[in-house]
Amino acid sequence: MPDGQAETAISAITVTPKDRKIVTESVDKDIDTESVEKIAEKRKKIIEEAVVALSETRKALRALDEEKTEEALAALEKATGKLELILARQPDLALAPTDMAVTTLDLLTTLENIMKAKDQARNALEDGDVQEARALLSKLGSEIVIQVTNIPLATYPNAIKAVTPLIDKGRLEEAKVALAAALNTLVVTEHVIPLPVLRASAMLASADELAEQENRTDDDNEKLANLIENARYQLKMAEALGYGDDSDYKGFYEQLDLIERKTEGGKSGKGFFDDIQGSIEKLKKSLYK
Repeated sequence: MPDGQAETAISAITVTPKDRKIVTESVDKDIDTESVEKIAEKRKKIIEEAVVALSETRKALRALDEEKTEEALAALEKATGKLELILARQPDLALAPTDMAVTTLDLLTTLENIMKAKDQARNALEDGDVQEARALLSKLGSEIVIQVTNIPLATYPNAIKAVTPLIDKGRLEEAKVALAAALNTLVVTEHVIPLPVLRASAMLASADELAEQENRTDDDNEKLANLIENARYQLKMAEALGYGDDSDYKGFYEQLDLIERKTEGGKSGKGFFDDIQGSIEKLKKSLYK
């Protein structure tokens, strides 16, 4: 494949369905609010004692580099005490969160271009070109990723406790290797928030408000139809990007068809969107763990 072709396959932006870009921008504030809430939820779970334990472990390693054994022992003692406190409070806890990072990949493209890129990746794999397929697939995501760094409580406390005897015996190089090995056991977990699913949910919430209005104007009816159409498109993008199972989306499309029939010709009512929003919430919970 010529250089740049993979990029071209998923970079073009077209406005389909009608007013897709305008409708998407109109709900971005809503999805920003939800994503901030999810990030705050993970941040609240960070354990201060675990943060201190990790910091003291690194402090001990630096002290050993400078042959300051007493300082290293004091840091390890503090780290061990903090970890014991965590385990005393939560004896069944497997991972103690210490830090988090957030990255966003917002793929601005069309459903057609996503399918083209997937086909190109399949062809590359069939030709044995794994790296080309990898480069193509690496771009096929539209998500917020929350990465949480954790201390593994089943192994880490004992690993740093085992360093103290090495220091006492003057085996500083072995102690440094052991501490570095313990730090390398930190576990990074990822929590994914798919942007197309968030956007679809926000669009349907706006559509729900309009559907409840009696005596809607022609403009209102057009806006309602656009919201439903664009929500369907976002869900199709989410499906194409592999967020969830095909069986989930089949139900979504059937529910949208039913909503369109219930709201056509200016008909109004409450509860039209309850089922599909409930289904989307289940999908979001399964994806965001």
